[in-house]
Amino acid sequence: MALHWQSLGAPRLHIVDLDGAAAGEPQNLDIIEQIASAVLIPTQVGGGIRQLSMVERLLKAGVERVVLSTIAVQDPKMVAATCSRFSDSVIVAIDAREGYIATHGWRQQTEIPATEFAQSMTELGVKRFIYTDISRDGTLTEPNFVAIAQLLAAIKLPLIAAGGIASPTHLRILKQLGVEGAIVGRALYTGDVDLKEALAIG
Repeated sequence: MALHWQSLGAPRLHIVDLDGAAAGEPQNLDIIEQIASAVLIPTQVGGGIRQLSMVERLLKAGVERVVLSTIAVQDPKMVAATCSRFSDSVIVAIDAREGYIATHGWRQQTEIPATEFAQSMTELGVKRFIYTDISRDGTLTEPNFVAIAQLLAAIKLPLIAAGGIASPTHLRILKQLGVEGAIVGRALYTGDVDLKEALAIG
């Protein structure tokens, strides 16, 4: 599938190790490293990355960006150290349910407001974020446009939107809001979004 999306013109692959997110450390490293080696386009990987040594391993394997999620809540010092060493290769995931951060593969809810969390991460040197509205992810409904707009206004940094994207219209609205990019998953596999049409939106 990685080679398939590359052949259709995908500019980047977003890979999530769902097993790793639940286990607390990546569980599909061999496959991830094979993908990073096989494709010519940049890859970004998330799911259970909670140690600096794992960040180093993935980047050495050819992954361009690593996505930090649970560890960003648990250990901000690790985030600061990672940003200090790898800067633009770090993305922090803002995984929110009803406006509050969730961790451990979305299974544990916190009382940390998403915007407050994002602002605290910018102070540590984080330069890019992925925002996912958990309640909409995989639902083919629509993104949480209001929350995305509020977050963009608060952090004024590159933001990638995810969760609920189900049509080219959604992508056009996200572009107007000013997001840097969008992660489209299920909608590509169901055919609700055609990759070439999506890329034409820019």
